[in-house]
Amino acid sequence: MIFTAPLVLLGAGLLPVLHLLFRLTPPAVLITLFLTFLPISLISIGSGYAIIAEVQRQVVGVHHWVTSTEFTNVFALSRLAPGPGSLFVTLIGWKVAGVCGAVATSLGIFGPTTILTYSIARIWKRYTGARWLQIIQQGLSPVTTGMILASSYVLLATLSGGWPARMIAFIATICIMYTRISPLLLLPAGACVFAAEQYLFN
Repeated sequence: MIFTAPLVLLGAGLLPVLHLLFRLTPPAVLITLFLTFLPISLISIGSGYAIIAEVQRQVVGVHHWVTSTEFTNVFALSRLAPGPGSLFVTLIGWKVAGVCGAVATSLGIFGPTTILTYSIARIWKRYTGARWLQIIQQGLSPVTTGMILASSYVLLATLSGGWPARMIAFIATICIMYTRISPLLLLPAGACVFAAEQYLFN
């Protein structure tokens, strides 16, 4: 019963979308995109940043849809727009199969988690304060932290631009950790500094 309502609503909304997708793009491509991101969506615990390492492994190492540099660029581009941390997945789908690919990957990454979050939230509310629930929360925290650290390493390792880019990343990290400078200011400032360095010394 918990899953019935969201499943019916999701299914009713997806049918016309899926029909359009299959008419515009080869079904095999869309199915592969959807099935690739479907299981990844179930491990996006904590935030969309936790899945970056696994997404990079799938789209670069397994399917070869993009290069490491393209992956980093797509992620950076997704951060220019407000939205969830996993929004970059939509851009990867768009790069692979256009608008239809973007829709397919979005359904794969957001559909299951939407249903799961809705269902688990009701259980969480019912058993708030239970000892077993607190243990689960405490156990998920270090795993999520490790996944985010792995994602940070993947982005840093594939960062193009050499030492200037890595230096800007380091300075941005320090600013976020120890100052109150808004990331909205750091994004354009970092881009301008890097562009100036490339123009003057390359």
